Amino acid sequence: MSELTGKVAIVTGASKGIGAAIAKGLSAAGAAVAVNYASSKEGADRVVAEITSKGGKAIAVKGDVSKAADVKRLFAETKKAFGAPDVLVNNAGIYAFDPLEAVTEDEFHREFNTNVLGPILTIQEALKHFGPNGGSVINISSVASTSAPPNSVVYSATKGAVDSIARVLGKELGARNIRVNTIAPGGVETEGVHRIGMIGSDFEKQIVAGTPLG
Repeated sequence: MSELTGKVAIVTGASKGIGAAIAKGLSAAGAAVAVNYASSKEGADRVVAEITSKGGKAIAVKGDVSKAADVKRLFAETKKAFGAPDVLVNNAGIYAFDPLEAVTEDEFHREFNTNVLGPILTIQEALKHFGPNGGSVINISSVASTSAPPNSVVYSATKGAVDSIARVLGKELGARNIRVNTIAPGGVETEGVHRIGMIGSDFEKQIVAGTPLG
């Protein structure tokens, strides 16, 4: 029996990249998975199809994590399909890498809404659904929160906030048997990284130069 058999997990931003890999991994461990997506229905459907083709349970649920109504619907649809969630993975995130002079107010709010407000709203909703045995929250941060690469002032700030959310809520919610942890990946070659042209760029070279094993 897999260690997560009978458990229910929600993974935000799971239509591609790291989120998709997490959703597949949770399913392989036995969990039923809600694959959340904001715009890429095709990608989310592919993830669900791969999971179900291997005997797993999964549904795709559209929703913007920065919108409270969408978050409520995400949890409601998950509960309807599989029962109350036990695991929440806050993976949804957006980024742009620009010099300070190019940062706009709109870009600031775009990144903070998804990367910071999103996890707060989803954790708030999770509290209403986790059972008496508590639950597990995993927030996906980034090494950018501490390595502070140039041209990432907004993104790095959002991930610093994500780190703080875990530290605060780990203490605040621990008495309710709710664990809140953070994973901070380094550079990962995903669809999003290719989309913004990072592969082969000077920015990628900066990241590699700062990695001890290259």
